[in-house]
Amino acid sequence: MSEIINNREMRQKTIKEIIKKLHEGKTVEEVQAQFEEAFQGVSASEISAAESALIADGLPVEEVQKLCDVHAAVFKGSIEEIHQPKDLSQIPGHPVNVLVRENKKISHILEQEIRPFLSLTKLDDKEEFEKLMEGMEKLKDLALHYQKKENLLFPYMEKYGITAPPKVMWGVDDEIRDQVKEVTAMLLKRAEKNEVLVEKTEEVLGKIEEMIFKEENIMMPMLMEQLTQEEWKAIADGSGEIGFMIDHVPVWNPDPGERKEKPEPSEKKSQAGLITVPSGEWSVEELTAMLNTLPFDITFVNKDDEVKYFSEGKERAFPRTRTILGRKVSNCHPPASVHIVEKIVEDFKNGVKDQEDFWIKMGGKYILIRYYAVRNEKGKYLGVLEVTQDIKAIQEITGEKRLLSE
Repeated sequence: MSEIINNREMRQKTIKEIIKKLHEGKTVEEVQAQFEEAFQGVSASEISAAESALIADGLPVEEVQKLCDVHAAVFKGSIEEIHQPKDLSQIPGHPVNVLVRENKKISHILEQEIRPFLSLTKLDDKEEFEKLMEGMEKLKDLALHYQKKENLLFPYMEKYGITAPPKVMWGVDDEIRDQVKEVTAMLLKRAEKNEVLVEKTEEVLGKIEEMIFKEENIMMPMLMEQLTQEEWKAIADGSGEIGFMIDHVPVWNPDPGERKEKPEPSEKKSQAGLITVPSGEWSVEELTAMLNTLPFDITFVNKDDEVKYFSEGKERAFPRTRTILGRKVSNCHPPASVHIVEKIVEDFKNGVKDQEDFWIKMGGKYILIRYYAVRNEKGKYLGVLEVTQDIKAIQEITGEKRLLSE
């Protein structure tokens, strides 16, 4: 056992040394010999541990991110295959299957719809150039692929203590997204020489290909080592909220007879005093403060037309007192406007409408009043949500603000 531990520590130390040498300016060729001498194969988990150790030692995430493409090239030929009981990439609708299918589509775009039209001569051919731009436009859908990774897969990596790879990969994802936009704009403007346009385009295509490799050979093996079937199912269920780069993604329903592979670490048990909903939980204090911090007022009227809740923010469009709680909503409005309120509620209950908006000027304010029908997942009417907000300051916004306020 001690020999295994020592070997693991030695390998992690060597990986760290190699990455640091790359950081100091050594070339891939210069470190390749040391790598091949020290290893016959290295697991994705050990790469993760090495990166985490570097960050823990004080090397900024941005520095590790700069090395990401370089050390991926070093590791590419030596990551050992991690065998799984099942080939998850072959299960229709499984998140691994979706990731692999999307990566195949990305590769197809690169190899069949961009590179054939990317050359010094073809950039000057109108038809060839239009085909190139069509391919570049399709790369914008990378955002969906990366968003699923960042919002559905990274949280589970962090849950299991795999913290460095998500930070590094997210940074590279941002670089790729920005470069795709930048290169597309450069191609359209044609302000640079063809040589520069080809070089810049090839640069981002290379980064995309490296990311495909990292996802399938580093990230996915880590996740397949750790995640339970229930966790994969949660990822699959959440994927539709973000969207897909591919068509015909079936709903994956795991075999109910299969057992959970292993117990979840530090499973949360519901605690007294917590308000729990499917997407999170709060203490009463947290929930009250959060609702009162919203930059607008909300009031909820239940299915029996009784006022059940209103937020108590610092700046209110209309006064509310707690004495209205339990009161019929029709009794909370002046006689001249009661018929309007009753008509809104009637239309919501009957399914005629789901929303109604009004806007009025009052003093120095411009108040937007919005009513929403509240329904459960089956469409059953539960009540009305009223949202009011002074939008005068919002209407005066112009331009962009990208920097922190002083």
